[in-house]
Amino acid sequence: MHNISFKAYTGEILGITGLVGAGRTEMARAIIGADPIDAGVVKIFGEKISIRSPRDSIKAAIAFLPEDRRNQGLVLIKDVLFNVSLVKLKQYSHRGFLQLKNIHQDVDQLVSELKIRTPSVNTIVAELSGGNQQKVVIAKWLLTKARIFIFDEPTRGIDVGAKVEVYNLINELIKNDAAIIIISSEMDEVMEMADRIIVMHEGEIMGEFAHEEATQEKILYLASGIKISA
Repeated sequence: MHNISFKAYTGEILGITGLVGAGRTEMARAIIGADPIDAGVVKIFGEKISIRSPRDSIKAAIAFLPEDRRNQGLVLIKDVLFNVSLVKLKQYSHRGFLQLKNIHQDVDQLVSELKIRTPSVNTIVAELSGGNQQKVVIAKWLLTKARIFIFDEPTRGIDVGAKVEVYNLINELIKNDAAIIIISSEMDEVMEMADRIIVMHEGEIMGEFAHEEATQEKILYLASGIKISA
């Protein structure tokens, strides 16, 4: 990756797209400290933040929802309760004991708000549909009070009905002044959801469009490495 520079704003969806190998996911992993970078600065609300690991990004209120949610976003052999509360378990500990009542209350509330279809919070996550698994990942980050959400292929592997529900949840996050970054190879998804669209090619940002300026033709040109005149 080189010459990567962009801004994401609260109350806005920034879409990032490109062909396979464009470096979209690699860029996101670098932002959250999952992969090392040689140089660069991350600023949140104008303040320079040092992010050397995913733990640092969590402290900075950044949530990363990976494309491979089954292997990287969830612990499939554990239940909904465990998965939603996992990142925040330390905060539920008091004098060495977990405050299980508080965990149940908070997780139950999120399951209800996000309309996660599960027999109970004690249901193993592997038994849920792809759409409901994605909702569990979203619930996990909502519990941490994240302000910046990076979605990598947010609707990959889920049915049409579940896609609409995920889109609605993302729009609700926007209403609550979150900053949203959607990384997607689906041009229709990016063009429909994003307020601004960044197109990448081989680790470089080729261009940026406002929602009303973007067309499939323009995106395909840039994604293929062909620069277009203004």
